[in-house]
Amino acid sequence: MSLYQKKIVIGVTGSIAAYKIATLVRLLVKDKAEVRVVMTDSAQQFITPLTLSTLSGYPVEMAFTHPQTGEWANHVDLALWADRIIIAPASANTIAKCATGICDNFLQAVYLSARCPVIIAPAMDLDMYAHPSTQANLAILKSYGNEILEPNSGELASGLVGKGRMVEPEEIVEALKSSFLKDSRLEGKRVVITAGPTQEDIDPVRYISNHSSGKMGYELARAFSRGGAQVDLISGPVGLSEIQGINRISVRSAQEMYAAAFELHAQADIVIFSAAVADYKPAEVATQKMKKSEDDMYIDLVRTVDIAKELGQVKREGQIHVGFALETNDEFEHAQEKLHKKNFDIIVLNSLQDKGAGFRYDTNKVTLFTKDGQKQAYDLKSKEEVAMDIREAVLRYMNDL
Repeated sequence: MSLYQKKIVIGVTGSIAAYKIATLVRLLVKDKAEVRVVMTDSAQQFITPLTLSTLSGYPVEMAFTHPQTGEWANHVDLALWADRIIIAPASANTIAKCATGICDNFLQAVYLSARCPVIIAPAMDLDMYAHPSTQANLAILKSYGNEILEPNSGELASGLVGKGRMVEPEEIVEALKSSFLKDSRLEGKRVVITAGPTQEDIDPVRYISNHSSGKMGYELARAFSRGGAQVDLISGPVGLSEIQGINRISVRSAQEMYAAAFELHAQADIVIFSAAVADYKPAEVATQKMKKSEDDMYIDLVRTVDIAKELGQVKREGQIHVGFALETNDEFEHAQEKLHKKNFDIIVLNSLQDKGAGFRYDTNKVTLFTKDGQKQAYDLKSKEEVAMDIREAVLRYMNDL
């Protein structure tokens, strides 16, 4: 999702984590958002207003009157202008003020005038964060409808190690995008997604695998998580980072992926089989590295477990299964055969004949078939956009059940 023309106000308070806001502003501006920054007096001890005004392209608001002109700075107009307000870093002091309605600076006036969703990213030392008063204030803010980005654990400015590090700017951007993509139809839903390749060992050094990058499955996980669903992502070996708010279960082999999927399947409302699971594995795995010789080598292969087919046989009423078909020829026939054979409700077809689709690309071109005979073809898009198309198709199908 792009933040194009989204209006974002960032409230910066007194914390060493304020240095990260320069990166946050750059990320938002790069994504075409309009960014206005408000700073408290103490925030200016950690990062200069000049830095943030240069990056955002707007003067930083700090007081109820502009120091150069003496004109009133309208906190109400700024609050109503915003599509989202982010308070980051949010110090214990600012959190307490927001919770109790104290309004002794410009940021507090903007917060109390806001009608848009507010995202708060706490940053403080571990004992301050764990203190009952801070936790009580955070609970109050949650009850008001504010979204709290729970801080990370790690080394803190005090030298102590524990919970209190503000989430990284990239995580704030992800939370911001998620806030624009919430969908009430996904509230309370649990989604299980398989992604990436599997690796089937030949010996301690070699394995059988494929070219899957896992990008499509990870974008699907983001799309459903941003919509408000609880997402379990069962991932084969990929070079992709974990996604905040998503339960990632890392596996290697088809059997490990099946075991993880089987454990979660019964509780899932939607199951998406986007992983490129190896169809075959060596009949025996050598315990030591197999040495090459002058002769050809032959390996006996046996079928791996067909995860989608096995779980399709125990699919309960109302549960939705979505499969993927990557084909090179007779694409429509093979996809529809797979749709019925594995008891899918929807199958997503992409062809290696289409330029820019398939493994490793950041784009994909898909056609969706449903069990009730509907077909929908899409143009080549980014995998992020494709994931949103698939999400919407699943939700439409779910509503028609």
